[in-house]
Amino acid sequence: MRRSFAFKCTVLTVAWVLLAIGALQIPPYQVWPAAFVGMSLPVALFLNAGWLLYWLLRRWPVALLPLAVLVLTWPHLQRGLALHPLGPDVNADYEPVRVLSSNVRIFNVYRQLRGKNFASSKAMIKWVAENPADIICLQEFYNEPQPTQENGQVFQSVRRIGQEQGRQPFVSVSLENRIGAQFGLAIFSRYPIVRRGTIPFGRLTQNHAMFADVRLPQGDTIRVYNAHLQSMSMAEQDIVDSYSSKAGLKAKGLGLLRRFKRGLVARARQVDTLRRHMDECRYPVLFCADLNDLPYSYTYDQLADRLQNAHATVGNGVGATYNGRLPFVRIDNQFAGPQWQIQDFRVHYEIPYSDHFPTSATYRLAKKQIQ
Repeated sequence: MRRSFAFKCTVLTVAWVLLAIGALQIPPYQVWPAAFVGMSLPVALFLNAGWLLYWLLRRWPVALLPLAVLVLTWPHLQRGLALHPLGPDVNADYEPVRVLSSNVRIFNVYRQLRGKNFASSKAMIKWVAENPADIICLQEFYNEPQPTQENGQVFQSVRRIGQEQGRQPFVSVSLENRIGAQFGLAIFSRYPIVRRGTIPFGRLTQNHAMFADVRLPQGDTIRVYNAHLQSMSMAEQDIVDSYSSKAGLKAKGLGLLRRFKRGLVARARQVDTLRRHMDECRYPVLFCADLNDLPYSYTYDQLADRLQNAHATVGNGVGATYNGRLPFVRIDNQFAGPQWQIQDFRVHYEIPYSDHFPTSATYRLAKKQIQ
């Protein structure tokens, strides 16, 4: 009887895994509750691993079922828990392309963020500027083209990260304030930018994407995308309160659910726009983004079906990028097209100035690309 019950639970777990994987393919603007089923996939995969161990000890032929599921869903497991103890096998035919991506939270320009004497702002801009990356993609970028009476030259970030470091800047401005300061996205490149453009997500949002076609020294042209997708507009404290107590869940739960739904739907439409744009690109693609979504989401799934995720391909561990009280949250990502070999990937936990940790990766083209 016990074995029969355990076998039924194993079959139900396998069905759960398959259902959750299928749910990741459903756009939230069509059936938004499917997103919750997809988000449950890590739990289902964990249970499947548990049943594998159980049957290996009890009756090994039955273990073949959860083992087959583990093998077939290994790429999905790697999304949330990457395991590469031996490191990647990389062809060194080409010079590496080093990429840094970071949501810099407008360099903490607001008084409540920047600290005394602009300490965190200065430290963040200095670290980004002096980073050895060949290409830098920044989300929630901020720049003051001219010195101001209040801030001096602290926030002349285009000059400090770009011209002073030998990088060509491309800033996609989503908002400009009364002093001419620029908010938006930015790409900086040590290689020539031969073409550039922006990808709007609609008139009702400042979130958007940008791209730059970059000519590498060996003559290949690549396309670098930088994007910031729709935020959930959910305060961290509200989320913590909602799961800390029944009273908190009752007070905050419904409002959080509404905002969560709006964010899911918006990001799904935005990633569809990005996917169509990428499908028309004939160059090898590098993609950096603050997705504001988890690895087990429609947003991530649409990208992972077409591109390699740098952390999932060569990283280790969870790779959390959110610098806050919510644990194990990875919403900042780098992706690469199939033409690339990913040499390494790192989350910079030593850089605490923003609510996002920077990420860096090194890429090499697998073979000569025909232009």
